[in-house]
Amino acid sequence: MKGQRIGYIRVSSADQNTDRQLDGIELDRVFTDKTSGKTMDRAALTELLRYAREGDTVLVHSIDRLARNLDDLRHLVNDLTSRGVRIQFVKENLTFSGDDSPMSRLLLSMMGAFAEFERAIIRERQREGIEKAKKKGKYKGRKRVLTPLQAQELRSLAVPGCNKSALAKRFGISRESVYRYLAI
Repeated sequence: MKGQRIGYIRVSSADQNTDRQLDGIELDRVFTDKTSGKTMDRAALTELLRYAREGDTVLVHSIDRLARNLDDLRHLVNDLTSRGVRIQFVKENLTFSGDDSPMSRLLLSMMGAFAEFERAIIRERQREGIEKAKKKGKYKGRKRVLTPLQAQELRSLAVPGCNKSALAKRFGISRESVYRYLAI
């Protein structure tokens, strides 16, 4: 039995476009996350891991779309391939199936290390840029999304046990922003 071709797409923020990642590739099902790759706690990724079955092939645009650090990358690839699921990275033209050669495993480790290194460089540049802007008095952080009145309303609605996702939807902000407003 031939398995399904499953796509996994990840962009770092909701306003980024997902169209280019697996454009022109025929897929049976696509899972899309619009969140940072620094964490494994991603809804669509979790759903994909539950959904994928033996014989399926998971297609990902590039290694850094699946994981931003080597440990997570190895864990995900090993988890999928140990269940008989192939994983294909389109940009790198690499496919892993569980019976991979030592050279394939080395390539995975090297490419994963490059993705991790790239993330570290981006963070370092960002920190340097913020520090420089602060010294010039030009960095004020991100502009608040909610007015003070809306923030007060959000806090009054956020009773223990309330659904933070529902609050986020109601105010048109992310769940992370809800937690930030509650911490102020």
